[in-house]
Amino acid sequence: MTARYVESSRLPTAWGEFEMHGFEDAEGNKEHVVLTMGDVGNGEPVLARVHSECLTGDALFSMRCDCGMQLHAAMKAISEEGRGAIFYLRQEGRGIGLLNKIKAYKLQDAGADTVEANEQLGFGPDMRDYSLLKPMLEHLKIKSVRLMTNNPRKVAALEEQGVDVVERIALQTASNPHNEKYLSTKAGKLGHMFEAQG
Repeated sequence: MTARYVESSRLPTAWGEFEMHGFEDAEGNKEHVVLTMGDVGNGEPVLARVHSECLTGDALFSMRCDCGMQLHAAMKAISEEGRGAIFYLRQEGRGIGLLNKIKAYKLQDAGADTVEANEQLGFGPDMRDYSLLKPMLEHLKIKSVRLMTNNPRKVAALEEQGVDVVERIALQTASNPHNEKYLSTKAGKLGHMFEAQG
């Protein structure tokens, strides 16, 4: 999978002004964006987040996951630092798509956890492909990052693209009664690294 750079523009947000870079993935028929702030190509490690699209969490404020809260926290952290990048990849539902994600939610309503629901639909626990990061990183001249993530797969994916992950920064938001099982499954079955809260 690869992505082709298309164009860039300003993106004013509640957390300050970002530059939005558009990429097209012809193979997967998807469009992806990278939000940057400051000079990310100067050779210094970049505060970064690799974020997979979550319409329900990012735009509809769902409490079933922690995605929207993580995105906001990452944008805020980059704004406070004045420099960073968010790779926003259109890989909804850990790569199964929005409608299949709704089907998975229905299975979760009946008692399945997030991994079991994907598997019952015939998918793997995580179907995301991070290989499309390579042309984005090369275009932006990013060679090392301080990665905001709880997911060890994202650290490995960047290192496979030749990027030096000099630091992993936990990006943990408050849990709620609607996402406690989801978060415990991510830790127990997907290896996400969470720190004890309380």
